[in-house]
Amino acid sequence: MSARILLNPAREKSLLRRHPWVFSKAIQKVIGKPMNGETIDIYDSRGNWIAKGAWSPNSQIRVRVWSFDQEESIDREFFLRRISQAQATRIKPISDGGLTGYRLIAGESDYLPGITIDVYNNIISCQLLSSGAEFHRFTIIDVLKELYPDYAIYDRSDVDVRKKEGLELHKGWLHNELDSTETEIIEHGLSIKVDVEKGHKTGFYLDQRDSRVAAGRYAKDKSILNCFSYTGTFSLHCANAGARSVDNVDVSQTALDLAKQNHQLNNLDDGRVCFIKEDVFKLLRQYREQGKTYDMIILDPPKFAESKAQLKGACRGYKDINLLAMQLLNPGGILLTFSCSGLMEASLFQKIVADAALDAGREGKIIERLQQAADHPIALCYPEGYYLKGLICQVD
Repeated sequence: MSARILLNPAREKSLLRRHPWVFSKAIQKVIGKPMNGETIDIYDSRGNWIAKGAWSPNSQIRVRVWSFDQEESIDREFFLRRISQAQATRIKPISDGGLTGYRLIAGESDYLPGITIDVYNNIISCQLLSSGAEFHRFTIIDVLKELYPDYAIYDRSDVDVRKKEGLELHKGWLHNELDSTETEIIEHGLSIKVDVEKGHKTGFYLDQRDSRVAAGRYAKDKSILNCFSYTGTFSLHCANAGARSVDNVDVSQTALDLAKQNHQLNNLDDGRVCFIKEDVFKLLRQYREQGKTYDMIILDPPKFAESKAQLKGACRGYKDINLLAMQLLNPGGILLTFSCSGLMEASLFQKIVADAALDAGREGKIIERLQQAADHPIALCYPEGYYLKGLICQVD
């Protein structure tokens, strides 16, 4: 008999709602000696079978569920089936956007906990972040080779969260090694350079695709400040839509250099766009003192809260940048503001932006809400999958 756990009384409720996590405090007893990442069975306190999942003795999330079907084996066919199903659900957004870059597997929301797989033109970039994903590493890669035989496969399992699972960090080619880790993707008619080795996440922020399109809808004839611009993809859509000017601000010169290349690639490096290496908080204060204003400002900061302990500080950071941005907007100006912190609830984020407007002495209204693109789905049983919140506000 395989290793198994018994839950404490009444701790099976979330599992019965198909939530895929079992925390350490929910476990009454471990029967057997499961290896890190091994598949175990989960029983309630009365001995009723509930699910099977991957054992992770080093993490507070002690088990991540693979399946709620007792007859389903966690084997090669399981991963082949799940990955094939995920690809099938993405056919429409890929076709509608003319995409050559998209998220293939979004972890728990595609019922594959701890697994992120992105496609960038001719390269598949993988992050295996949980003990269970690592345990089945060779099977997962073998399935990808079968389904995508002509693609190169790159491993970006270099994220610190692996340390919480007791895993080493990995990075490098896994299959069909290429001379370069750079490639180009197409997104709604625009070409974008991606480096799967050096880029953020698995190489790029695919989740903001719909938001970039939305920015373009408001950009015509406007002066725009694009904060935390990274490789300039919001700017690409704005310039392509007829913005009068776009100032891109980022602290990374490497990112700004790639942003400039992206504009040149799309014939948009025509004098309307500039690239400023500066700390956003510092520059916003400087512009306020100078009386500089814009018609539209985009705030797409990095994650401010990695844990609940950091949430209070994150709230201060979000309020600060939104307050400063509103002070720089012309009357009737457009603010696109985002939080990619999963711990930041949408209602709290809206309150922070509202408080920022109040302190800035401005009136504002939400004219559009944004979230992660369709290839980053949110499973109904896994609300944590909803992490990217965006507001388009008109500020008077």
